[in-house]
Amino acid sequence: MTQVAIPVEVNLAEVARKRDLGQAIALCAELGGLEPKQIKVDGKFVDKAQWSRWISGDEGIKWPKLYDLMDQCGNDVPVLWMAHARHYDLHSLRHRETKLERENRELREENAALRRAMRSTLG
Repeated sequence: MTQVAIPVEVNLAEVARKRDLGQAIALCAELGGLEPKQIKVDGKFVDKAQWSRWISGDEGIKWPKLYDLMDQCGNDVPVLWMAHARHYDLHSLRHRETKLERENRELREENAALRRAMRSTLG
């Protein structure tokens, strides 16, 4: 199982400036604060040659590996770059809330409502 990093801020203009998927993959790792040798895909660390082929475009990257990479780096730069390359407006894309994110939000809302109720009964 891949460890998921805390999401990092992504500058969409920086994504749009990348010329190809290889540069987007490199930016993904950079923003995540990871060196290629620290990234695991399919349970194995990415070796220097593999990374070089991905960045140069000499070899494609399969979706499960790209997914692992993005999870570890805490950003979706390669997918955002692909959307931009297909002429999507990156500023209008929204990230759909996951089940865990929804549960977390609902618990925070419930917690806030309970605090308000406690304050009104105590105060």
